[in-house]
Amino acid sequence: MRLDIAGLTAKIDAKPIISDVDLTAEPGQFVGLVGPNGSGKSTLLRTVYRALRPSTGVVSLDGRDLWRMPAKQAARHRAVLTQHGDLGAEFSVGEVVAMGRAPHKGLFDRDDAADRAVIDESLKRVDMLWAADRLFSTLSGGERQRVLVARALAQEAPLLVLDEPTNHLDVRTQLGLLDLIRSLGLTLLAALHDLDHAVAYCDHLVVLQAGRVRAAGAPLEVLTPEFVGEVFGVRAHIGDHPITGRPHIAVASFESPRP
Repeated sequence: MRLDIAGLTAKIDAKPIISDVDLTAEPGQFVGLVGPNGSGKSTLLRTVYRALRPSTGVVSLDGRDLWRMPAKQAARHRAVLTQHGDLGAEFSVGEVVAMGRAPHKGLFDRDDAADRAVIDESLKRVDMLWAADRLFSTLSGGERQRVLVARALAQEAPLLVLDEPTNHLDVRTQLGLLDLIRSLGLTLLAALHDLDHAVAYCDHLVVLQAGRVRAAGAPLEVLTPEFVGEVFGVRAHIGDHPITGRPHIAVASFESPRP
């Protein structure tokens, strides 16, 4: 599924948070949003998963205005994974993933054999079927994120929107989650803090600063050392990762001593 954002402005309490944003994610592409804190990344994502209506501009999926769709129809087209995995109640892992089937069902419909097959397959894809009967609240942070990815898979939406998906996870779990997300074959739009993750996993980057698009393009074309220094206020070294061979960026403060 192709995502197009054109001329987007969004306000909170009458104050523009993002202004005149353009962005495209081609089908199957992993697009990363990066930028300093307060640059508008989460606000932009909220307009895509319909938590904040834009003041001007259009968010379209395969040429159809997302905000003109009925809510259920929109939910069949895009799923979301936010920073906060607290569901506020005691649900089992299976029940959490079953929530992803809601856009495909009537208000009082129960899960049938086809739904259960989708739920089980979604849990298998994230290696969490073993936990189907466990309480979601008893899982580790990384396990919770995998279950929430499974819920998004059960939703069968071709676009997945992620807001800081690796937040509060240990290093191994961060990399495992990004490997998993990258392998799904979905169109991905994710806000990321870690520039090294952004260059290693994303096909395309959009850099936000003060609510506007500062640059967009292939990761290594956008995140030059000079640009990183200007926008993020750190020194940067860019090269190939010595273990994976993927693009790699190392950063340090301008105050850090040089060798």
